[in-house]
Amino acid sequence: MKLIVGLGNPGRQYERTRHNLGFMVADRLAARWSIGLGTFGSGVFGKGNVSGQSVGLLKPMTFMNRSGQAVLEVVQFYKVPLSDLLVVYDELDLPIGKVRMRAGGSAGGHKGMQDIINRLGDDAIARVRIGIDKPKHGDTVSYVLTGFTVDEQPLVETALDWAADAAECWLKEGPDAAMNRYNRNQGTQPEQT
Repeated sequence: MKLIVGLGNPGRQYERTRHNLGFMVADRLAARWSIGLGTFGSGVFGKGNVSGQSVGLLKPMTFMNRSGQAVLEVVQFYKVPLSDLLVVYDELDLPIGKVRMRAGGSAGGHKGMQDIINRLGDDAIARVRIGIDKPKHGDTVSYVLTGFTVDEQPLVETALDWAADAAECWLKEGPDAAMNRYNRNQGTQPEQT
């Protein structure tokens, strides 16, 4: 089984905040692939079949900084190798709406991703990062828990679709194809293969 994890915080007050972009992508993929999500351990999880592959979607319900707990539960239960794991989350170090795929590396200060790396004991985990930009003033914690402005909404909606498409490309063609197609062509439709 391949596992796609969208990071965020549980609760209605966080639903449309900057820190919940991973949840939003997971929800888009669940709708796109007709995968129902239900409680599994410390998360909300569902399984389905996409292009002949078994796929799991996970939204950890442990709050961002403890995301690794739910990921570890699913990885251990289904014996998911790290090469079959993809994590989707928000990124302060990218401009609003920019999407970047990476095959692994450090968490870059993202506490949810860091907790996953710590619990799994390896940073060789593919990830799709969606830019939320840094706050112009104020603290980072308050900023990531706020919603998007009217001007930012169209960029975010496009980025969510782009991130879901990148995750689907990763699933069907692997991380290199997803990086080549979605990191380079941001803002234009990639060539369909």
